[in-house]
Amino acid sequence: MPINRRDCDAQDRDDPLAFARDRFSLPEGVIYLDGNSLGALPRGVAARVAETVEREWGRDLIASWNTADWYGAPGRVGAKLARLLGARPSEVTITDSISVNLFKLLVAACRMRPGRTEILAEAGNFPSDNHIVDSVARLLGLTARYVPASEIAGAVGPQTAVATLSHVNYRSALMQDMGAVTAAIHAAGALAVWDLAHSSGAVLLDLDRSGSDFAVGCGYKYLNGGPGAPSHIFVAERHLAHFDQPLTGWFGHADPFRFEPDFAKAPGIRAALCSTPPIVSLVAFEAALDAFDDVEMAELAAKGRALCDLFIALADERLARFGVALATPRDGSVRGNHVSLRHPNGYGVVRALIGRGVIGDFRAPDAMRFGVAPLYIRFTDVFDAVAAMEDVLARETWRDLAPTEAGAVT
Repeated sequence: MPINRRDCDAQDRDDPLAFARDRFSLPEGVIYLDGNSLGALPRGVAARVAETVEREWGRDLIASWNTADWYGAPGRVGAKLARLLGARPSEVTITDSISVNLFKLLVAACRMRPGRTEILAEAGNFPSDNHIVDSVARLLGLTARYVPASEIAGAVGPQTAVATLSHVNYRSALMQDMGAVTAAIHAAGALAVWDLAHSSGAVLLDLDRSGSDFAVGCGYKYLNGGPGAPSHIFVAERHLAHFDQPLTGWFGHADPFRFEPDFAKAPGIRAALCSTPPIVSLVAFEAALDAFDDVEMAELAAKGRALCDLFIALADERLARFGVALATPRDGSVRGNHVSLRHPNGYGVVRALIGRGVIGDFRAPDAMRFGVAPLYIRFTDVFDAVAAMEDVLARETWRDLAPTEAGAVT
């Protein structure tokens, strides 16, 4: 029996997270399936940023480091986020970018395993991650070894200081079993650093229960913190006393306003900080997290799986005859919240869809990615997006939209 729009309407009516959609400012007539690259704007963020700029900065000036607690913002926002990660408030802070935080964590982990000679990393991970791995290996005189994510658990050995991989792959959406992989890494005496760029705010996480050592995550994807929102960093409480990260800037100092010539590490998760935090971005991120109020991550993850299941079923039913192939796991238990489809003219297809108000993205050479952020994507949105893609492929409206250069469509 073909899937019809009435079935999707019924799913939307029964959706326990339907209330969350009203917390976002979504453009009229747009189906936004690129929240895996940049989340939608939550209501309240613009007003909160305006207050920061106009009152806290414009009127109160430097006093706002105290009166508005700018000084405490990284830890305060980190504590607010921790619930969504399955972490303690004392284990999370907001600072810098994923790449910078990954550098910090890899160096710190290697310092905790002196005498070991190898960093084990995921082949096919987001390129920036592996550029950082290579740099840390050169800096510390170690060897970087790359294997597919599915082989990390079996490849870690006695010379491995740290293993690093993404929980959800940015291209395929393949999701790793964090607990099992971390246990295998620990069994070899190594430490684990997880990249949560496509996990935080999208899938169910339990960093503490999984035994995770360290993790980095993205603020501007499923957490909707805005363009370039700062990253979050997780350090398990058991490691905080020995956490020795290399970027020892003044905000990671135990008493930064004493301006002492020698560095003394701040206690707790504050030691993960480096320099002055980007306050406007931080308060935007803090306000964006209000969209998760009263949201149970188990319900969010279940809706994400159901949305992707629907997308895949519709692709099988309506797109396969045009040569569209699935590049994402069918099994929702090992899949994040985006669907990747392959087509030789994927670039033009995505451009044509954008022209019709269906926003996805493209990753060379042929991957069309569609993120289904459960807080604001409906089942009818998925149905309508696939129907639009079917029409684009049937009419071949992608033909005049061939790429002029390799790269992403955003």
